[in-house]
Amino acid sequence: MGRLGLAFKILFSGETAKKVSDALTNAPAGLPEPAAKPKPQPPPKPTRSEAITLLSALQREARFVDFIQEPIDGYNDAQVGAAVREIHRGCHDVLTRMFAPTPIVDQPEGATVEVSDPASGAYRLTGQVAQTSGAVSGQLVHHGWVANKCEVPKWSGEGESADVIAAAEVQIS
Repeated sequence: MGRLGLAFKILFSGETAKKVSDALTNAPAGLPEPAAKPKPQPPPKPTRSEAITLLSALQREARFVDFIQEPIDGYNDAQVGAAVREIHRGCHDVLTRMFAPTPIVDQPEGATVEVSDPASGAYRLTGQVAQTSGAVSGQLVHHGWVANKCEVPKWSGEGESADVIAAAEVQIS
């Protein structure tokens, strides 16, 4: 029987149509099922360390890396002090915006303070420290800092520039 004859038989015979339908839906065992085509995955977005992003912000807004990398032995104290004023202001702005740091202990240095939980990571006991599990008191040497937020901006650059703190500047004449 040719293809045309088979087509008419399927079209006009319910029994033949059912057999063909069953044969098409119930593939015999042993024949592999067609594999689903995998979706192409988009390439992963380049990543950048948040530490590099922080350094980049400190460089952009305070020229921090330039200052730290510059040998200052040849400068007098007045020149260094003048440079530090702007660097200090810019670094303060970056840290405040990204981390909002506040003192852990709101007392002046030298004040006597009581530490109710000396085992917490918020305190570092120095001097004659005995093994104790209770509250201790002592003189405040440094008030400590706690970050009230951590909002380092997400980087959206290209992969090859992930480690760039500050791009090289070239003026074309």
